[in-house]
Amino acid sequence: MAKLYFNYSTMNAGKSTLLLQASYNYIERGMQTYLLTANFDDRAGTGKIASRIGIEAEADTWAASSDLFDMIQKRFQSGPCACVLVDEAQWLSREQVWQLACVVDDLGLPVMAYGLRVDFRGELFPGSAALLALADELREVRTICHCGRKATMVIRRGPDGVAVTEGAQVEVGGNDRYVSLCRRHFREEIGDRPAD
Repeated sequence: MAKLYFNYSTMNAGKSTLLLQASYNYIERGMQTYLLTANFDDRAGTGKIASRIGIEAEADTWAASSDLFDMIQKRFQSGPCACVLVDEAQWLSREQVWQLACVVDDLGLPVMAYGLRVDFRGELFPGSAALLALADELREVRTICHCGRKATMVIRRGPDGVAVTEGAQVEVGGNDRYVSLCRRHFREEIGDRPAD
């Protein structure tokens, strides 16, 4: 039975690595996958999903206006497809998450979405909120803070290296701008120090 999966974490937890590994596992067994990523995330090049450990794969891109059900249905009609894997799922709209749910329900294709849970302010992304509400299965991908605790938050550093607390929710970046932290260290970085 097909399901909608949401694999979530903070930055640098290996979400893209897991996506590429899942795709590889299908391909190794003679099945084809359909990879999707955001059209404005060009850190590895447009239409590429890449991991920090050096593996990558080509992917179709979606935009804010894309109808994902239509894209996936066309791909499904063009030839065999065993699974759909979506990178940077936090940037999906609520409507696009519903479209992925319809892919599962109406086309019988499993969809694995990978993305961030919260932004640099500790707030849910629209796509993540919808996936947390609609996914059949939630899977947390764990990473650690510099103190060794589980990292659940992320900060965005400004040009001066100080954590910023305002700005656009979506700004594409990597290790140069974002740091994953536990909640305690997140609070310290944004100036909300916990009581000793």
